[in-house]
Amino acid sequence: MLIMLLLAQAAAAQQPRFINEPDSGYRGIWYSIGPTGNEYAYKYGGGLGTYPSNHYPFSVYAPAVNKTFFCYGGTDSSGKTLLHEVGCFDHATGMVSRPTVVMDKATDDAHDNPVIQIDSKGYIWLFSTSHGVTRPSFVYRSSQPYNISSFEKVQAYKGDQVMDNFSYLQMYYQPGDGFLGLFTHYETQALRYGKKNCRIIAYMTSKDGIHWSPWKDLANMEEGHYQTTGQQGRRVGSAFNHHPNVQKGAGLDYRTNLYYLQTNDFGRTWTTADGRPAALPLRTGDTSALVKDYASEGLNVYINDVNFDAAGNPVILYETSRGPAPGPVNGMRQWYTAHWKNGQWQILPFAASDNNYDMGSLIIEKGGVWRVIAPTTEGPQAYNTGGEIVMWESRNEGKRWTSKQLTRNSTRNHSYPRRPVNAHEGFYAFWADGHGRQPSASRLYFSDRNGNVYMLPEKMSKEWERPRRLKP
Repeated sequence: MLIMLLLAQAAAAQQPRFINEPDSGYRGIWYSIGPTGNEYAYKYGGGLGTYPSNHYPFSVYAPAVNKTFFCYGGTDSSGKTLLHEVGCFDHATGMVSRPTVVMDKATDDAHDNPVIQIDSKGYIWLFSTSHGVTRPSFVYRSSQPYNISSFEKVQAYKGDQVMDNFSYLQMYYQPGDGFLGLFTHYETQALRYGKKNCRIIAYMTSKDGIHWSPWKDLANMEEGHYQTTGQQGRRVGSAFNHHPNVQKGAGLDYRTNLYYLQTNDFGRTWTTADGRPAALPLRTGDTSALVKDYASEGLNVYINDVNFDAAGNPVILYETSRGPAPGPVNGMRQWYTAHWKNGQWQILPFAASDNNYDMGSLIIEKGGVWRVIAPTTEGPQAYNTGGEIVMWESRNEGKRWTSKQLTRNSTRNHSYPRRPVNAHEGFYAFWADGHGRQPSASRLYFSDRNGNVYMLPEKMSKEWERPRRLKP
């Protein structure tokens, strides 16, 4: 009986828990995947509280209250469990709130990191994603508008079925239209080398965040896709690669080609960049949405961000690599921008970095200035995920760039700087740090538009405190 009781208690401890309590400070989750057996330790790893590029957004600026609300993958003092947490930065006072722990996800997998949105009434929504089908997903909403002190669990429905699983979520909101979510679902398919659990990219819509449309697939080629998206008003664009079924065991480490689809009516219809209606879902061999063929060059494609110029033309930020393994064996990873202009994709080299997962964000301002915030300078763990954060600027649509390094002499790599929705100049990018080769503490940071960097307090004794500005 005692053994059965202990097993039951252990099982209960491993179940996701709704906590809804204030935390004592900001601590990010450390996570790794793909042990390499060499000096680089992992395919990727580090402080991944704002990971991955297929989750968005992690922060939203609310002009009505002059505050930026943000979420992240946090952890407790043990560092072994993923907590979904929400914080708030008050631009009027320059102070950050004590974070609220909404839930314990009962895993250390940063693929389960949450995303955040704000509706037209000011309610803050937190979407708890899942990595595949083994863990459930959840939806939460703040008890009061523009207030993170308390959240309530929302039972979401897809038609007449409970909706409790979605992966790699990017959630957008447009007044009058409601929510548009782009995500991944998993389906077992018979492929050339047997049955595999393929990653199918899809979308769904909801007026109220509770009742969702049936899922509609965007693409289902070979072994599946990763998609990264962006929004400009009612226009939402999706850039994606695909996993070729090239050989038995190739798996998800191989992702190639660059594709693009967009909707101009918040999900009702979809087209290619030149306005041609897309026959969804795109299937293997369909090149109607192809931006560039990288399969013929034997290159992997890692998509970082999607944004739009003043005319509504998409710009894709991505990098290419000769293979999945970290280290100099695959050389430097080349970054590019792909800009739809004058009826064609204009692809320009941007920068180079030393890891496939050196993710960065692209901000395009109303005046036409492009900015990329990314860990493109080598960090203390060279060839591992992240590095030192750099702010790049172009005033001629990516033809020439200038740079300003934001972090220096760090002890841990900085990674996954994310741009907020409707970014305020005082909270311009949000990221975490962490050791690239071994478990470590992870701190959370943000920068302003001028490149000043602030660290969120690890321990807080008051409800609101001022973040510490790092020395330039």
